[in-house]
Amino acid sequence: MTRRIVPDHAPSLIPDFSYDPPDVQLSVLHEDKQILVVEKPAGLLSVPGKLEGRQDCLITRLQAEYWDALVVHRLDCDTSGVMIFARTKQAQAFLGQEFEQRRARKTYVARVWGAMKDESGHVDLPIGSDWPRRPRQMVDPENGRPARTDWEVVGRSELETRVQLHPLTGRSHQLRVHMLALGHVIIGDQIYATGPAREAPRLMLHSETLRLHHPATQELVTFVAPAPF
Repeated sequence: MTRRIVPDHAPSLIPDFSYDPPDVQLSVLHEDKQILVVEKPAGLLSVPGKLEGRQDCLITRLQAEYWDALVVHRLDCDTSGVMIFARTKQAQAFLGQEFEQRRARKTYVARVWGAMKDESGHVDLPIGSDWPRRPRQMVDPENGRPARTDWEVVGRSELETRVQLHPLTGRSHQLRVHMLALGHVIIGDQIYATGPAREAPRLMLHSETLRLHHPATQELVTFVAPAPF
């Protein structure tokens, strides 16, 4: 099922971004001579921010212990979960192609506001920047870049639905915008949620699995970090 809905109830003002990264130890899921796989905590930037006071991030913390760690991809600051880093330039180039050519497969877990009507579906809605309200992104049929997400329900309660999300493209804020477009914003989203849906200790979005080819062996490998919520 593809639903093409452009939401008109999103907040017009974005709160100032107050960066207070969590003081937690690194959680290394896997390491070898080619790669490092780490579980990023929510609230920590993947790479340094452009503004003053945003230098503390996952890559700088990782490089303090692994000097050869190299960035391959990113997760939003408020999103937690599996991230992979290369340890050689060759591995970085190989893994970069895994993501660019869509060979890397990621599964996210999210808690969304409200009861979703169906058990699964597909969202095919192009996404572009909402320039007057940056860093917001929005569904933009005219100028947006193609964005596709598969989803399926894995749990329900009276006020929310637990879903697995499978992004088939990698646009900024893709999962957040696509869930909002379906009328079920991700709980705790300080950019897109309003009212009770916004009242949570964190963004309820977690990258739970990452499956790709290993740069040394070319074998498919899967890394898992269960959702903490």
